[in-house]
Amino acid sequence: MSQTIQIKAFGMIAEKIGSSDLSLDNPGTLKELRAQLESQFPDLVGVKFSFALNKKMQLADSEIPAGAEVALLPPFSGG
Repeated sequence: MSQTIQIKAFGMIAEKIGSSDLSLDNPGTLKELRAQLESQFPDLVGVKFSFALNKKMQLADSEIPAGAEVALLPPFSGG
């Protein structure tokens, strides 16, 4: 019953995974997604990045709705 989610990666995150667009099976939560990404792309381990779900920034672990678009955002410069 897994659904596919669209991943959009920006900046150095896209460079580390070698793509700005990915389709993955929905792991359920952002925390699980991060673990899945880190196992698939070891260069992401220890890298700080933020998630946006359907264009809304997420500050905590959140459930990923079916068919969601998840953006991987590198740290913003300028503090």
